[in-house]
Amino acid sequence: MKAFFRKRTTVGMACILLSLILTLGIAPLLNRASSEQTTIVRLSQDVTKGAFITKDDVEEVRVGAYNLPPAILTSLDSVISQYAAVDMKQGDYLLPAKLSPVPLDAYLSRLDGTKQAISVTIKSLAAGLSGKLQAGDIVSLIASDYGEMRTTTSPPELHYVEVLATTTSSGLEAKQIAESSDDTDEQELPSTLTLLVMPQQSKLLADLENKSKLHAALVYRGDPATAITFIDKQDAYFAEVSAPKEERVHE
Repeated sequence: MKAFFRKRTTVGMACILLSLILTLGIAPLLNRASSEQTTIVRLSQDVTKGAFITKDDVEEVRVGAYNLPPAILTSLDSVISQYAAVDMKQGDYLLPAKLSPVPLDAYLSRLDGTKQAISVTIKSLAAGLSGKLQAGDIVSLIASDYGEMRTTTSPPELHYVEVLATTTSSGLEAKQIAESSDDTDEQELPSTLTLLVMPQQSKLLADLENKSKLHAALVYRGDPATAITFIDKQDAYFAEVSAPKEERVHE
């Protein structure tokens, strides 16, 4: 019986000792970590999507460093002169995904009346090259389950098409999401591709969008000068098919 009480006493003393260690050792460390301060940048007023951010829109504040997002911006220079990629409210912390170094949809300024920009839906992960496509890529569009016969076709009009942007369902550029995310498994995947095309291609894509499942096959990624050679080949195709019949026969 005495041995039993001796064991209970030993266990009790061990528990008391452990409590003292936690109280005097680990707890202060946790309190110190939770009380550490850091400087971050946050909005001093509401900002709408696409707005140019000035020094009047932001402020530096000291906040608790514990559990802050690792990508949170801490320097005014990294925020001022950027563009808001989403609507933001006063007091919002700033992350790279919320900002753009160029005006939103700046690529649309390339339109001169000759070509058009059109978006098509990525209906599955595989259809958009598993989320790997990016602006500047040259792709070939393939339509599966097309029409009543549910055929698969690769129209010559869509062999070489430039990707202007890949966009998520929330309207953000997929590139911004990727740059700011530390966990690729949780990245929001693109849901649309915006393409630079001729008017004839726009009509074809609109028809394929409604009557088939579009897949994008990557043809080229790299040097812009080389990418242009693919676009030139596509333009040459349209120049050939639109030439007078007599001229094509003569050639």
